[in-house]
Amino acid sequence: MRAGHCVAALILVCLPGLSLAESAGNDGAVWLEKIAAAAHQLNYSGTFVYQRGAYMETSSITHMTNESGEHEKLEVLDGPPREFVRNNDEVLCFIPANKGFVVERRRAQKNFPALLPRQLSVIGENYAVRLGSVERVAGYDCQNIILEPRDTYRYGHRFCAESSSGLLLKASTLNEKNEVINQFSFTQARIGGAIDPEQLKPKYARHPFIQPQAIPVMTESGWQVKSLPAGFKKIMEQKRVFPGKKASANHLVFSDELVAVSIFVEPLAGMEKSVSGLSSQGSINVYTRPVSDFQVTVLGEVPAVTVMQIANSVFFATR
Repeated sequence: MRAGHCVAALILVCLPGLSLAESAGNDGAVWLEKIAAAAHQLNYSGTFVYQRGAYMETSSITHMTNESGEHEKLEVLDGPPREFVRNNDEVLCFIPANKGFVVERRRAQKNFPALLPRQLSVIGENYAVRLGSVERVAGYDCQNIILEPRDTYRYGHRFCAESSSGLLLKASTLNEKNEVINQFSFTQARIGGAIDPEQLKPKYARHPFIQPQAIPVMTESGWQVKSLPAGFKKIMEQKRVFPGKKASANHLVFSDELVAVSIFVEPLAGMEKSVSGLSSQGSINVYTRPVSDFQVTVLGEVPAVTVMQIANSVFFATR
């Protein structure tokens, strides 16, 4: 994995929270709170699989919480070796093929099984939350919690949490036909007990440091969206430089507090040709169109109608 890809993997969006005001005593909402807390408060380790369409990737994870905070190691077991070692908000991304590593602050990141934030606020405005069936995952009894979208601009979700601890063991994204379009699932897990700190040390040597290629922008770029689907708000904006490209791109991220949509705005000058149209890769839809002298690309794990509506309403606000 190249350094730019590594950095991109570290900028996925965090979720500020979920409101229980919609229905006091909603067991599904209580379970979401339990899931959110368990991923950060428990010691656990195991192997999980991520599947999106024909693509499949296996990773191992070890997570420990002690008096100094959270410590975690995630190793991708398929393809080129990649390893992420986290100590609270600092993440080291090891890239042995490049003989380097990237140091990042933990910004807006979601990693399985920590797909929910510890504090939940307005998910109930965009999703109906209810309990599902009990099943068995990685040898544990597991309670399903269903999130049904209230409109056509987002997918449904099914979270399956270990019945005692609340640790998320399986997470599925569902399309409008209730079909699974991507999924994380533990194949082997150990919940609780002591974790040997040696398990959290990187296996790769620290070769020379590779500079991150994402530079936060402190001021607004001027790019805005006129017609956002309900519930989506801008949570991040930065300037990014991609490998092989001279010009930087403006990167804006919008979230409904559960999923994120990214907008990339790049100058057309220097491109061999502009790209326009809709494409998809499993649950991820991408829509690209020219806007004046720029190319706008919108992508996210949302239905096609969502990325198209956002892309078609991107404009530059003159000052």
